[in-house]
Amino acid sequence: KPLSDSRLAQLLEEQGIKVARRTIAKYRDSLYIPPSSERKRLV
Repeated sequence: KPLSDSRLAQLLEEQGIKVARRTIAKYRDSLYIPPSSERKRLV
């Protein structure tokens, strides 16, 4: 089950790395990684 952007932000914050969900989405888009809903269909 792929992680959502918000879940990824939550996990990073637990590790002491504060980053916004939209920042994660921006980098995911720049790396041509589809959203979690599309990745779920690929699995």
